[in-house]
Amino acid sequence: MKDFAQPGRRRSLGQPASKRLFLTLRFGLQNAVLGTLIACLSVGLAVGQEQTSEEKEAAYTRVLNERAAKIVASLGLTDANKTAHVQQTIVQQYRDLNAIHDSRKAALNGVTDRAQKDAIDAEASTKLMTLHSQYLVNLNRDLSPIQVDKVKDGMTYGVLPITVNGYQSMLPDLTDEQKKQILAYLTEAREKAMDEGSSEKKHAMFGKYKGRINNYLSAAGIDMKKASKEWEERIANQARKN
Repeated sequence: MKDFAQPGRRRSLGQPASKRLFLTLRFGLQNAVLGTLIACLSVGLAVGQEQTSEEKEAAYTRVLNERAAKIVASLGLTDANKTAHVQQTIVQQYRDLNAIHDSRKAALNGVTDRAQKDAIDAEASTKLMTLHSQYLVNLNRDLSPIQVDKVKDGMTYGVLPITVNGYQSMLPDLTDEQKKQILAYLTEAREKAMDEGSSEKKHAMFGKYKGRINNYLSAAGIDMKKASKEWEERIANQARKN
């Protein structure tokens, strides 16, 4: 199924940035997922059954180009030809990802044998890894490493920098080694989330690695429940001052 729309983020009036970071960490970006579902419903109405296959494809192409253009706009490119080429590279990646996920879904339809399911999943995973590697090669031909990271963040709704900032705000006494490990976990999560076929699955991938981070910090002697409570109190105190 095509993941048509990138979710927006709601901002409550008067709510400080640190509070939004806390809600992002605590609830796993549920608002973003809800926004995606609403957007998908809206697009679904726009490309309903009354449309021809050509009209549906045109609508899908338009959405992909808009999504890719938004990512490219963050890169600071000044060359028109390079801008167009990078945008097309991103659009094609979305198309290829959808093709693999749709093919896997079709192959799994009606299959009950566990071994056969595993084989189908393994084949899809191999295709995704190959596609991922080639995609990065293509991006690195046109972009700097920092710009490539921005593309990755754009494809994963900026979850990595948001979550890094959240942990550092909640735990201001983190050591350099702990900060490095948190970033490493989230970077790995981002690489995998890029290849997921829907917003919900992208966020779920980050949620999985957030659990690993919490376990890592707990093993280092950090009481995460206490830290979370204290952070909430700091946020509330700051809100009262404002």
